[in-house]
Amino acid sequence: MTRTRVYRDGVLQKEDFPVEDVSEFLAEPGTAVWVDLCAPTEADLAELAGELGLHRLAVEDAVSEHQRPKLDRYDGHAFLAAYAVRFDARTGRVTTAELGAFVTPRALVTVRKDDGFDIEPVLRRWDQATELAKSGVPFLLHGLLDHVVDGHFEAVQALDDEVEALEDLVFDDRPDSSELQRRSFRLRKSLTALRRVVLPMREVISALMRPDLQLADELTRPYFEDVHDHARQAAEQTEALRELIATVRETQLNLQGNRLNLIMKKVTGWAAVIAVPTAVTGFYGQNVPYPGNGAPSGFWSSTVAVLVLSVGLYALFKRKDWL
Repeated sequence: MTRTRVYRDGVLQKEDFPVEDVSEFLAEPGTAVWVDLCAPTEADLAELAGELGLHRLAVEDAVSEHQRPKLDRYDGHAFLAAYAVRFDARTGRVTTAELGAFVTPRALVTVRKDDGFDIEPVLRRWDQATELAKSGVPFLLHGLLDHVVDGHFEAVQALDDEVEALEDLVFDDRPDSSELQRRSFRLRKSLTALRRVVLPMREVISALMRPDLQLADELTRPYFEDVHDHARQAAEQTEALRELIATVRETQLNLQGNRLNLIMKKVTGWAAVIAVPTAVTGFYGQNVPYPGNGAPSGFWSSTVAVLVLSVGLYALFKRKDWL
C-alpha cells in the first residue's frame, strides 16, 4: 500500500499519485513530496532509491526489523528510525510499531513495517498545521515526530497510572500476593519495552536539530524544540517509573516480611499460652506421690493453676501487642 502527497509553496496540490511521478514533481520548483510505503521489500524501494539517491545501507535498514531508534546521516539525505507506541490498559502490555524515514531536502519517504503504525493521525496533524506547510520537508518531519513522541508520552502516563494502582494494591488490608507479583512483572516488562524506544529519541531529535543537517528551519525550529522537550520529559518519567516499580516491589517484600513476623509472633505467643496447661497437666500426671495426689484438692489446684497462668500469660502478651 502506497500513499503520496505533494505540496507546492505550502499548499497541498495532489495526493495518492503513482510513485513513478515523484521525479516529475521534484523537478518543479517549490515542491515537497511525501511518499509512504507499507511493508515494502528491498526491491520495492530500489526504483525510488535510484530517483532520490538513497544509500544502499539506509535502504537495508528501512526493510530490516528491530532497528534501534537512530538518525543516520548520508550524502544528500538522512535516515530516521523510530517507533510508535501504544499501551493496552486491558492487558497491561506495550506494543510498538517500527517506522523508517528517508529525509531529503525536498522529499520525505516513510517506510512502515506493517499497518501497526497508523499514518492517518499524522495526516491530520499536517492538515491542521497549514501555517507550517511552506517549510516543506521540515513541516512534514515535525508532524511525524510530534505524533510519535506524543504516543510515547501517553504510554508513559498510562503506565504511571498503572503503577499508582499497584501501589494501592500493595497497601490493601488483604493483598493478593500472586496478583501483585503478576502485575509488577507485567509492568516491568512493559516498561522495559517502552524504555528501549523512548530513551534514544532524545538524542535522535537533538541530532536532527543540528544546523548543519538543515532539517529544521527557522519557522519550525521552535516546534522541534517543543517535541524535543516532550521527548526529554517522556524519557525522564520512564526512568522515574523504573525506579518506582523497583521501590514498590521492595516495599511489597518488606510488608510481606513484616506480616510474616507478626504471624510468627502471634503463633509463638499462643504456643506459650498453650504450654502452660500442658506443663501443669503433665506435672499432675506423674506416677509418683505429690501434694493432692488422689484427692479432689489436687484436681482443683491444677485447674486453678492452669486458668491463672494461662490468663496471666494472655494478658501479658496482649499488653505487649504480641497477640
